Amino acid sequence: MEIVTVRFQEDILKKIDKNLFTHNYNSRTEFIREAVRDKLSNLNRDELVEEFLKFKGKAKKKTTYEENRETKKEVSKELMAELEKRFS
Repeated sequence: MEIVTVRFQEDILKKIDKNLFTHNYNSRTEFIREAVRDKLSNLNRDELVEEFLKFKGKAKKKTTYEENRETKKEVSKELMAELEKRFS
């Protein structure tokens, strides 16, 4: 593991310290590591959603409401499987 030095404003550190006990973190380091992981995860999720939305309205075929619902279910399952694979 590589060491990285980060400087925070005092009010930010107070907020971190307040949340350490409340959310069962052992140290500031543990809290910050998880915050960075969460941010990276959110960025990846946002990229997947952006990619998914590129296809909105691209279909050439007219479909019924029920067909659309079924397609959304299938795509949602595939997306969730991909997210689980990437972030588990």
